[in-house]
Amino acid sequence: MAVLFTGATIGLYFQPPALRAFFGATGLEPGAGSSAPIAVPPPQPEVATPLLDTAVVALGRLQPEGDAVVLAPPFGAGDARVARLLVAEGDLVTEGQLIAELDSLPQYRAALVAAEANLAAKEAALVQARAAVGSAQAEALANRDRAASAATLAEQEAARQRDLFARGVTTRSALDRAEAASVQTARELDRATAQLDRQGGGEDQPDVALAARQLDVARADLARATGDLAKGMVLAPMAGQILALHLQAGEKPGSAGIATLGATDRMEAELEVYQTDIARVALGQGVSLSSPALTQPLTGTITRIGLEVERQSILAANPAANTDARIVRVTVQLDPTSSPRAAALTGLEVTGNIATGPTE
Repeated sequence: MAVLFTGATIGLYFQPPALRAFFGATGLEPGAGSSAPIAVPPPQPEVATPLLDTAVVALGRLQPEGDAVVLAPPFGAGDARVARLLVAEGDLVTEGQLIAELDSLPQYRAALVAAEANLAAKEAALVQARAAVGSAQAEALANRDRAASAATLAEQEAARQRDLFARGVTTRSALDRAEAASVQTARELDRATAQLDRQGGGEDQPDVALAARQLDVARADLARATGDLAKGMVLAPMAGQILALHLQAGEKPGSAGIATLGATDRMEAELEVYQTDIARVALGQGVSLSSPALTQPLTGTITRIGLEVERQSILAANPAANTDARIVRVTVQLDPTSSPRAAALTGLEVTGNIATGPTE
């Protein structure tokens, strides 16, 4: 027994060629029948060959250039409701195009008509005031000229009477009457001159100045009525495509707005790159975007890298994924060949593969 035990121990430890051949032929492994084999060297861990990182993978979504725009009711719309929708989903619109009319628009249009009529009346009043001032000025000028002529004749008559009185041809009473007439006509001339001066102010005349200020007020009322007209209309702030309508005619706009608009002719993707990978991302790098909804990947180029580290908002389907990861937003402009294929897929979740090249 001692010899057998010693031989078995030596065989397990040294494993002579005959024993190894036996194990190789039978497929058995030394110590495989025991949970804690002895005299068998423990298996050495495999050393993985280090791989060079050649890409950064990030989740993202497709969006129109600059992201989609939600059209809200105009400022000051209050409790207005949508009276008419003038577009449908998928329509292409131009900048400034009328998208919807609110039920308050007729009221604003009526106010605009009233303001235009009031402006016309004030313009006519100013013309009338200027005409009246012109007529009064002409009349005052004529009165001054008549008074000047009368004063000249009266002074000449007084001078003649003084000469006659000096020669004893006329009486003292006739001379007094002539001198009194001369003084009276001189005062009439002063009064006519003062009246002409008062009428010579032109635009500074009180009636004209008042009419001009009333015209300014009417113009301000018209400008306000024109501005208020925008409270009853929803206009497209840019050219693009109507992606969605959030209500129907007769409904009051809510927090979702009236419609969603996007420049789908220029599509891009917004990727959420982990903060640990952002150092390997640079402007101009090529990106491949894939999704089960795409028959072939989309391609593009990085055009913007965010300046803020944020919390991840797009999560992978893996339930064990980190839901509190920190990311940096990276914008990818799609190539001209890829953008049309993504035009109808706004919001599609994609996986971006950013080609960063081998690391040193």
